[in-house]
Amino acid sequence: MLTGTLVASSLLLAACGRDPTENQEEKTTEEATTEEATTEEVTTEEVTTEEVTTEEVTTEEVTTEEATTEEATTEEVTNRETQEGATREQVSALSQAESYSEMMHMSKAGIYDQLVSEYGGQFPAEAAQYAVDNLKADYKKNALESAKQYAETMNMSTNAIYDQLISEYGGQFTPEEAQYAVDNLK
Repeated sequence: MLTGTLVASSLLLAACGRDPTENQEEKTTEEATTEEATTEEVTTEEVTTEEVTTEEVTTEEVTTEEATTEEATTEEVTNRETQEGATREQVSALSQAESYSEMMHMSKAGIYDQLVSEYGGQFPAEAAQYAVDNLKADYKKNALESAKQYAETMNMSTNAIYDQLISEYGGQFTPEEAQYAVDNLK
């Protein structure tokens, strides 16, 4: 009974991100004291043996649960995309495209170029095209974030920001996205 309680407590603490061995001695002493009051035959040796057994079981169970959870999540993502007919390379390109959009606030054309670049993702054109076609991004918002960066770091005029946003050597945003950005730049 004591071992089962310790295992359950340890698993709960591990699931919450806490070290299940933290305060282990205090809990065991409390539980041992309660047990002693009931049976008065619990010895230090028995408690120590139960602690070691509990720690070994808990570590093994938590590791197994974490691995199983990670495998299930990876399998779910892989299965969902495989069912849609995407290749592993297309899924990787899409993941990288999401990062470019969310962190670097790039345009659709900019993301595509980065994915196929020999200095970037080095993806085949088909995988890059799949990625930009399936990317759920707000390119107007990306243009606005890029415009803010140009304004703050380079002190550019509104016209210069617009030109930089639509430039094939700059942001590669559409004229509509660039106009939205400069219209909403504060």
